[in-house]
Amino acid sequence: MIRDYSVYELNEKEKIIFYLLGYNGIAFVIYLFYHSPFLSLLGGIIIIKLRPYYEKIRVSERMKKLDIQFKDLLYSLSASVASGRHMSESILEAYDNLSVMYSDDELIMIELAYMRKAITENNESDAVLLADFAERSRNEDINNFVQVYLTCRSLGGNMERIISRTSDILTDKMNIKREIKAITAQKKLEGRLIALMPLAMLLILNILSPSYIALLYAGISGRLIMTGCLLASACGVLLMEKISTVEI
Repeated sequence: MIRDYSVYELNEKEKIIFYLLGYNGIAFVIYLFYHSPFLSLLGGIIIIKLRPYYEKIRVSERMKKLDIQFKDLLYSLSASVASGRHMSESILEAYDNLSVMYSDDELIMIELAYMRKAITENNESDAVLLADFAERSRNEDINNFVQVYLTCRSLGGNMERIISRTSDILTDKMNIKREIKAITAQKKLEGRLIALMPLAMLLILNILSPSYIALLYAGISGRLIMTGCLLASACGVLLMEKISTVEI
């Protein structure tokens, strides 16, 4: 069970892959701009500073996956409550329903397995379990659903109607968010391809016509020009990522 969805810790395998690919990728780019093995080997160490950024990306990917899976959980809970079951029974039934769609190592199945064990073996309250899930997930939609359920449970009301209406609203919101993210993802991909164009052109020139750009690798002026190009490319990538990132 994940204690905090806003924090991502790389496991040993992920660390090896990240540092290996990242170091080699940065070293290759630096060599492409300077043709200096020493600078390439030294510059690859920059990958250490990029780990928090990569972990932030993994957190975002995990949040997106949780959003999609929680949407399916909402459908199941709403249908179960509508048929007259209590929330505890609905959670148990949701585990069986979603096990057809997801494997046991998926985020939502891990959470449901934990809730199922806590309810059947420890007789824990579904309200406590859902509140704990909402707090750990750091997800606005999950928190909204749980708060509505807890309020309805404590103050009374038509549980079936309220849960069904809340599920419909949150589902519509999730669909809109997913459409917006799909559009921005396409633009972000286009921006990344454009950002890679200078590197691709430089690589092609090094392979097909190295004498054409030989002066850029000789003397102080050539080094300064290549340094400016490298910094401009890096700034372009960072600016593109910032512009194409939309907070919903």
